[in-house]
Amino acid sequence: MTHRLQGKTVLLTGATGSIGQAIAHQLAAVDARVLLHYHSNVALAEALVAQIGREAIALSVDLSDPLGPNALWEAAEAQVGRIHALINSAGVLTVSSVDDPLEEWHRVWHSDLQLNLMAAADLSRAAIRHFRAQGGGRIINIASRAGQGGYRAEAMSYGATKAAIINMTQSIARGFAADGITAVAIAPGWVRSKMSDDYICKHGEAAALSDIPAGQMTEPEELAELVAFALRPSQKSLTGAVLDINSASQMRS
Repeated sequence: MTHRLQGKTVLLTGATGSIGQAIAHQLAAVDARVLLHYHSNVALAEALVAQIGREAIALSVDLSDPLGPNALWEAAEAQVGRIHALINSAGVLTVSSVDDPLEEWHRVWHSDLQLNLMAAADLSRAAIRHFRAQGGGRIINIASRAGQGGYRAEAMSYGATKAAIINMTQSIARGFAADGITAVAIAPGWVRSKMSDDYICKHGEAAALSDIPAGQMTEPEELAELVAFALRPSQKSLTGAVLDINSASQMRS
């Protein structure tokens, strides 16, 4: 069946986050073997391995370390050999202000650039080199509605890195299609997650829902289903697409 991923091994970053956990469960449900990247929550990572089964493996790497992304890929490759897909889901939104001291402003931007963009870029580089030698593969990057227009003044680094992720995804799709490599970006709006919970705690749920016509956030499971769809063997022509999932809060003409 073209929607099953039996025999496919997928490396998923940020697997212990709300979105990552939902993706992991959905991929296991369609028979994929999932390599679960996490940073420090050992208990949650081990619990996730036990829950999804299918020979899942947890790999702990700090992606904020510039050498971390490549170390993660090498560890994953050493564990399983052939990897069929990479999902860059790890990310962070760090609040900052133009009124912050320059040193703090630089710290936030450098940190967000590393985790949101450079980690995904380095992993994509490693994946492309692996896929070219193995007959192809898939890359899915979790971007954001924030990357397709101006974003909140206190989160400019987040919006900028997500815009770069979208551009990188499309460059990969165009540049490596002949090698059997596809790349898709998924751009969610508000998703029920720790990030949205933190915002609600500070500003209230009404503020988060104010620009969502549907009046509700996307559930992580909805996003996970879209990821699994993009990985279907039948979806070769989807490469280069940016898939919006934002409850009509932002629409492109």
